[in-house]
Amino acid sequence: MNSCSILPCRVRSAEVRLSSEFLTALRAAEAQELVPDKFRRILRAFYDSYKLSLPTFGAGVEHTFTTYLRLVGEQCSSPFQFSPFHQQIRKPFDYYAFGLDFLRPLVDKSACRMVGKERWKLLAELQKKGHNIVLLANHQIEADPQAIGLLLEDINPKFASDIIFVAGERVLTDPLAIPFSLGCNLLCIYSKKYMDQQEPEERLRRQLYNKKTMEMMAQLLSEGGKCIYVAPSGGRDRKNEQGEVEVAPFDAQSIEMFYLMARRSHVPTHFFPLTLSTYELLPPPDRVQKELGEPRRVAYTGIGMALGEKCNMEALAGSDGDKRVRREARAHAIWQQVVSAYKQIG
Repeated sequence: MNSCSILPCRVRSAEVRLSSEFLTALRAAEAQELVPDKFRRILRAFYDSYKLSLPTFGAGVEHTFTTYLRLVGEQCSSPFQFSPFHQQIRKPFDYYAFGLDFLRPLVDKSACRMVGKERWKLLAELQKKGHNIVLLANHQIEADPQAIGLLLEDINPKFASDIIFVAGERVLTDPLAIPFSLGCNLLCIYSKKYMDQQEPEERLRRQLYNKKTMEMMAQLLSEGGKCIYVAPSGGRDRKNEQGEVEVAPFDAQSIEMFYLMARRSHVPTHFFPLTLSTYELLPPPDRVQKELGEPRRVAYTGIGMALGEKCNMEALAGSDGDKRVRREARAHAIWQQVVSAYKQIG
């Protein structure tokens, strides 16, 4: 027998009352045409998935989802325009705290896995000395920044909130993603994969925007004391034909760009491999979608993170004299470190 069927009537009635806050707000958003139908349907399915995933679903979570609906509505009517370097917004509304609060109920802390936990203290010490840190990481879900924040919550929450994430176009333009992006420090960039598909005028605009982002990144590295997360794969990990999640290969050119910019900054910069295992929490679509509005489904699960040893960037490149070969060797070696760590925590 389904356990829900043996619950006292008053308990089931209480659950119905709790669910009404978001659903009532969603109906109001429909009546007032505050959220387009496509995004409203995604929100409803997201809500249903969230509710079914949780061991318990209380008024606090209901209120969080209602707040999320309000924030999405604001982005539908007046989309936020991100500058090349976006600094997290914490007043008057704390978007960073909201992002953590939204994800927290879904994370089973008892099932979380951490490798290299002691190295985060080293990173904090390097940052205090004015050194830079670049985390070369895989990327699995939209909410990876919030997942990192939750995993570091008991270790060094200040360090976590200060991380700067390299962000692509999707999380800067999708109304369902923007409320979470607003709470992060972001270096915003348009993907080179889709640059040639744009009209000449739009392509030029994006190229100039990316140039400003690179200039801002150079300035930040020159200031020192920065921690930057970048996913050299340029996208999220996905399942292969066998249904196994694969760590997407790293792009050698992306890593080389960061390495060259770090050297030109004349500030000590340290590169570390970072491995995330967050896929089951909020799986991406099976295939890359160009259009906005991907479905969201969640699961109550543990997540994992592994911080590897500092990369010796020159040693990893090997001794071959050809620059291209050395770059490819370096990228592959770092990727292999992430893949190896993923087998521990994935």
